[in-house]
Amino acid sequence: MNHSPDTSNTPSPSSVTLGSQTDSAEPRNSRRYSSLLAVGPLAAALLALSPALCGAAPESKPADAAWAPGRILVLPRAGLSQSELAKILAVHGGKGRKIGQSDLHIVDLPGTGSEKAIAKLLSRHPQLKFAEVDERVAPHFAANDPYLGSQWHLSKVGAPAAWDITQGAGITLAILDTGVDGTHPDLAGRMVAGWNFFDNNSNTSDVYGHGTAVAGTAAATTDNSVGVASLAGQAKIMPVRIAGLDGYAYWSTVAQGLTYAADQGARVANISYGVAGSASVQSSAQYMKSKGGLVIVSAGNNGIDENIVPTTTMIAVSATDSADARTSWSSFGSFVAMSAPGAGIYTTVRGGGYGAWNGTSFSSPVTAGVVALVMATNPALDSAGVENILFSTAIDLGAAGRDPFYGYGRVNAAGAVQAAKAALPVVDTTPPTSSITAPLASSTVSGVVAVNVSASDNIGVTRVELRVNGATVAIDTAAPFSFSWDSTGVANGMANLTAYAFDAAGNSTASPVASVNVANVVGPIVADTTAPVVVIVNPVAGQVTGSVSVNANATDNSAVSGIQQTLYIDGVLKASVTGGTLAYSWNTRKVAVGQHILKVVARDAAGNAASSSVTVTR
Repeated sequence: MNHSPDTSNTPSPSSVTLGSQTDSAEPRNSRRYSSLLAVGPLAAALLALSPALCGAAPESKPADAAWAPGRILVLPRAGLSQSELAKILAVHGGKGRKIGQSDLHIVDLPGTGSEKAIAKLLSRHPQLKFAEVDERVAPHFAANDPYLGSQWHLSKVGAPAAWDITQGAGITLAILDTGVDGTHPDLAGRMVAGWNFFDNNSNTSDVYGHGTAVAGTAAATTDNSVGVASLAGQAKIMPVRIAGLDGYAYWSTVAQGLTYAADQGARVANISYGVAGSASVQSSAQYMKSKGGLVIVSAGNNGIDENIVPTTTMIAVSATDSADARTSWSSFGSFVAMSAPGAGIYTTVRGGGYGAWNGTSFSSPVTAGVVALVMATNPALDSAGVENILFSTAIDLGAAGRDPFYGYGRVNAAGAVQAAKAALPVVDTTPPTSSITAPLASSTVSGVVAVNVSASDNIGVTRVELRVNGATVAIDTAAPFSFSWDSTGVANGMANLTAYAFDAAGNSTASPVASVNVANVVGPIVADTTAPVVVIVNPVAGQVTGSVSVNANATDNSAVSGIQQTLYIDGVLKASVTGGTLAYSWNTRKVAVGQHILKVVARDAAGNAASSSVTVTR
């Protein structure tokens, strides 16, 4: 059985011929195996490829299995130390690798156990937000014979009227795909540096053809007397290769690519793959959203309800035709937020040519291009403001309001750009509300404690800080807000837990105090001449943008409750906390462009001291 994409009908850069496209010309595998490789839980594929949950027995998987062998993805609760995470993973022989400046981890397994079984077990661990297998996904295109045709989709969405105001200058749009042909005459002038997360190198050339077509749809150079026009013809293209030679990607390469794009300052990311059902990709998309960006994804080409739970972390797009009707092959469901043209989209082809493509792979970059136009028109808009404009100006199709076929409606470039131009800054003076739902007040706790917080806001909560006895010990930037608090960092007795919720305007409110009784076993007091060990977990060396969570862990041969941690940024004192965890929200927008040094000094009760430093670039 062949699970690899059929390339026999991919547009050829050297032979663009006249012809007509129909859904029946879709590649063989796109129909036959779409249920195995579509977004969502892939229940049928997993049942076929794996035995019942059985602990250590490995699955018998073919080389083209529906998930990566020996690899899963996990997200620890905010505040969980690297040493505690390592203990949790070591039970299954796993070793975690942090993805960029985010909290998401790729876990390498020894190959002697079942990835699916281990992920299921870890997903129930109280100190982890989620764990999932690293699924393998195909690009969402339905390519057939190319033809010379007009770019009907540009006038349909009102692009010419939008271009009178902006063509996307100043916005970087990341294309997470099979690479991009940066030598194409319609793309060469748009390119910026990217990265190849499939091979872990800087070669981002297109190995399959799909990425070049997607990039051209969003941001091919417009008004240059060459080839085609695009939605955002003056935006920059950041090529982020997430796929192999066969066109397939993994959720882990997508998550790495998104984190990288966010850290490098991309404002928009397009993913024309089946990722809307992945908790890991949702986490990375939320990370990008916290930096002021937006992630646009394709809904799929299976012509079915994908039964994916709606998410606010990304915008899933279904495909429409020239009559503003959903195409027969476009997937749908409550997770769909927008619709856009996706049939017969004439665009760039690897090797310098042009061709027409079908698929939600192309309705997605049409939408991403419009998002770039909105951001370029009004750079002061945050991600929530851009979304609101995108949804409110959409041409409502189907049932009134949001529906599972068209979402909020078909994207409207002209209306969205006009609304962005007219938008005035809205002063938000309403603070969020929050409450600690676990542990309950007056309860007795010990060791690592799971802390859950409920937080809401009239616009949106951007982060929640957990403070113990007034000191911030952990920061979470994505709902559901949950923490791992090492209670050994305070002395036995009553400790006061407070959650502070923040919105994008900087408004904040403290939750009611939850006082708990800390009762940890205390060992004998001995002479202490050993310095603590302190590690800055985040950020790691590299690029940083926007609001950055600074996290440090300290351990000592004596009780960590005696450790005092102090954070310095460029030699200036920024935070001080007692205990084994330190957390601080650093707004890098207020610092100069260039290198900055973060240093954490840990001192134990006996006066022994140690430090850890990291250099980052803004």
